[in-house]
Amino acid sequence: MDQHLLVFVTTVEMGNFSRAAEELHMTQPAVSQYIQALERTVGARLLERNSKFVRLNKAGELVYHHAKEILGLYTRMKDLVDDLSNTASGELTIGASYTYGEYVLPHIIADLRNQYPRIQPRITIGNTKDIAELVAGRHLDIGIVEGNDKHREKIHAEPFAEDAMFVYVSADHRFARQESVDLAQLQEETWIVREQGSGTREAAERMFAALQFRPAHLLEFGSTQLIKESVEAGLGITLLSHWATRKELTLGSLSIAKVTGTPIIRQFSLVTQANPYQTKAMQVFRELVRVRSSFS
Repeated sequence: MDQHLLVFVTTVEMGNFSRAAEELHMTQPAVSQYIQALERTVGARLLERNSKFVRLNKAGELVYHHAKEILGLYTRMKDLVDDLSNTASGELTIGASYTYGEYVLPHIIADLRNQYPRIQPRITIGNTKDIAELVAGRHLDIGIVEGNDKHREKIHAEPFAEDAMFVYVSADHRFARQESVDLAQLQEETWIVREQGSGTREAAERMFAALQFRPAHLLEFGSTQLIKESVEAGLGITLLSHWATRKELTLGSLSIAKVTGTPIIRQFSLVTQANPYQTKAMQVFRELVRVRSSFS
């Protein structure tokens, strides 16, 4: 592994030379020398410096992006070699879209830690678009996303589960007591939806198109939990996954509205980089995901 790249990436992520030196168990002058040597090698200044912090310039952003990829490939190579003779171990970087990441993934990670304590998971939660891009850019080993991925030439997608999505209202909303809800009523409601790029937002837009209406009032929130709290408070109605609403249905704070054309069914997929090599850590994680999806 190129020590210059490791020192550079650590310095950027720690924010200054002194914290990087502490993290790397080096002296501060040694860190500075490594950075200067790397700048001479690439022929450009990479960091804007002052006494308190360092900041990437344009050249630094390019080098940082590729350095992260190179270091990730080195770690992956080492893990693959270790896998030839050892049990599943090492770091596993996992990404998941919000619905799966917040409501299903924690249970899988608990199983993973119990069964394979030598695996060190590192979790990133984001919307579907962001997770797919991080996997495609080799910043994540594996991702779990909803909706359609846009990087098929760079990643492999494997559908593993279907998710049912329903229209949810507060427990005291009139829709909770109706045997059916017509389109005119739906159109006049305030709909609370996720941000663009979210698989949940994509499903809501698909439902609006299928039922041929657009909400008169639309609120966009960046958190499923915030949406649930807002619906409970009577601010509006929403389309959400059954995975995200089990607790609220049990407590009786949310109700499912009987809307023709629902539930909306969407797929969840495991996405990995487009190559045939997988560490044992990735293999056991994939198997745990499949097992969990069989009874979710």
